[in-house]
Amino acid sequence: MDLFGEANKYWMSKALNEAKKALDRGEVPVGCIFVCNNEVLSTGSNKVTETKNATQHAEIVAIDEIIEQCISKGEDNENLFNSTTLYVTVEPCIMCAAALRLVGIGTVVFGCHNDRFGGCGSVKNVSQDDIPQYGKPLNTISGIYSEESIELLKQFYKGENPNAPGHKKKIKV
Repeated sequence: MDLFGEANKYWMSKALNEAKKALDRGEVPVGCIFVCNNEVLSTGSNKVTETKNATQHAEIVAIDEIIEQCISKGEDNENLFNSTTLYVTVEPCIMCAAALRLVGIGTVVFGCHNDRFGGCGSVKNVSQDDIPQYGKPLNTISGIYSEESIELLKQFYKGENPNAPGHKKKIKV
């Protein structure tokens, strides 16, 4: 019996592709994809280093894209997120978990746990805490392609990140 389901595996593989794009750009390799009725609404990968904006996590990047699309089409996004599933390679951090609750996301499927900043149970359980003003608790599924997600993180952290603050760049003379 397949506990995760073929559809969840398929979409998580797409999120992994987004994480690989982030790794190729020297970003922390976290990728995500928002899916509604088997249709991609948006994709995202970390852009924190690129934008020098600490809030530009994959989930926030993708949420912003959905909102911009709705605004440009003159559509209301208020109920869109309720029927949407987020596939993300790493457990959303506390900030992202709160944002996902605020927009009313239907389900969050994530790969590996985030033992440093996880907002869906690893550090804090923003996804389930009794905070009515944050909206309804999040439905979460974890563990799909966890090992692959961890491997991408290992690749990032074992290499030297030339984009990291304080990194001394070698100057050619």
